[in-house]
Amino acid sequence: MYSLCNKGLLVFLLLMICTQFSEARVKVENGIKSMVYLSPKISLKPGSVSNKFYYDIDFPKGHIAIKSFDAEVVDEAGVSVPLHETYLHHWVAVRYYQRKGVINITYNNGNRVFQKSDHIIAGNGGVCTNNLPEFFGLGSETRKTSTYVPDPYGIEVGNPLYVPAGYEEKWMFNIHAIDTRGAIDPLGCTECRCNLYNVTKDEYNQLLKSSYLGGFKCCYDGTQCAVKNGVESVNRNVYLKYTVRWVDWSDFVVPVKVFILDVTDTWQNTGIHDCLIEYDVEQSTNGVVTNDYISIRKSNVSIPVAGDVVYGVGHLHSGGTGSALYGEDGRVICSSKPIYGQGNSAGDEAGYIVGMSTCYPKPGSVKISKVETLSLETNYNSTTIHTGVMGLFYILVAESSVTLNGPVQVHEESYVPFLLWGSAVFGLAIFGAIVIAYQKRKQSEDGYLFIAT
Repeated sequence: MYSLCNKGLLVFLLLMICTQFSEARVKVENGIKSMVYLSPKISLKPGSVSNKFYYDIDFPKGHIAIKSFDAEVVDEAGVSVPLHETYLHHWVAVRYYQRKGVINITYNNGNRVFQKSDHIIAGNGGVCTNNLPEFFGLGSETRKTSTYVPDPYGIEVGNPLYVPAGYEEKWMFNIHAIDTRGAIDPLGCTECRCNLYNVTKDEYNQLLKSSYLGGFKCCYDGTQCAVKNGVESVNRNVYLKYTVRWVDWSDFVVPVKVFILDVTDTWQNTGIHDCLIEYDVEQSTNGVVTNDYISIRKSNVSIPVAGDVVYGVGHLHSGGTGSALYGEDGRVICSSKPIYGQGNSAGDEAGYIVGMSTCYPKPGSVKISKVETLSLETNYNSTTIHTGVMGLFYILVAESSVTLNGPVQVHEESYVPFLLWGSAVFGLAIFGAIVIAYQKRKQSEDGYLFIAT
C-alpha cells in the first residue's frame, strides 16, 4: 500500500512538473501571449526536396485571437538556415476539424488516410478556398515580412460554436523545402525547372505537357535537383521554427477575415474562382527598345463581404518587382514591394526575396464594398524567363457589420514586427493548392482523404 502511494505521488509530481514546464514556455508581454514551436524534422541532402503534410501540429488552445504568426527554417542547433542552403518554397498552416476518437486509419501506398467525413478543411474567408484555404503561410520572404494584426483586431480561432458537433479543431502544415547546397543552378532548382529535376511525370504519374517547363509539378516530395559532380550526399535535419502570438478572445477584439487573392484567378472570364496558383514569365523581346523588362499580369476579383481593410501584403517569387491591389475606382488599396537580400547571412541572402512591404491603413480609411470589383496587378522582371512564379495577395478585412462591444484595448509593440504570414505562400506559396488538389483528386477516386506520414 505504501509503495502504491509513493508511486501515485511520484506520478502526480511528474505531471505537475510537466504542466509547469509547459506553462512556463508561454511568454506574456504587454498583454500578448506567445509560444515558440518546432515542426517535425525535415531531412534533406544536397539537391533533395521535401514537400510533406504534417497534421495535428502544436498550436495554442482555446478561443483566442491570433496577433501574428512568425516562422523560419533552423537546424538542429536552432541556428537560422540561409535560403541559399535550404530554400523555403512555401509553408502554409491550415485549420481543420477532425472527428473525435477517430481510429479507422488505413494505409495506402505508404500514406495514412482518413475517411473523408472524418476530416473537414476549415478554410479562410476566400476567395480561392478550393486550393488556397490556409490562414497563414509564405515562402522565402518569411523572416522580414510583418504579419502583426493591429489593435483592436485579431484573427479568431478556437471558437467552439464553429466546430461541428463531434469534431475538434486542429491545425496542419504543408512545408515545401528545397536543398540547393551544391546545386548546378540554384535559381533553377527554386523555380522547379523540370529539366534540372529530370522529371517528365507529376507525382500522380501523369505525363507532363512539353510546354510545362517548371513549377511545383516537377519538384514534388522526393525529387532531386541536379548537383555538381563530387558533392557529398550528406543528410541534414532542419525544422520550421514558428512563433504564434495571441490574446484570449474578448469583446475588446474585433474579428477580421483572411482573404487570399490570386492573379491567376479565372473569375473575371468564367465566373468561377479557379485559382491556378502559378504561372510562367516569358523573356521580354521589347525591352531593348523600351528599356523596361517588366512582365505585368492582372486579374479582377470581388470578395463576399464589405468592410475595412486593416492589413495587406503580396507574395512573389525571385524576379518579382511588386504587386498592388486596386479598388474599382482605381484607388490603391495596398501596394506591396519585395525586399531583396544583399549579403550571405540568413535573412539577407543576395538574389532572394527576404521580405515584402506591408500595408497598415488607418482604421476605417480603406473600405471595400461587397459588390466592388477589385483589380490585382503583379509585376516580374522579364530579362530572363521565370517558371512557377506566384502572384498572391493577402488582406485582412473587418466586416462593416462588426462593431466593438467594449473599449479598445491597445497592446504596445516592443519588437520590430518582421514576421511572416499568409500567403503570400502562400508561395504561398503556395502552396495550399498542392494539398487540396491532391485531396480533391483522391476523394474523387476513392472517397478517402490522404494524410502524409
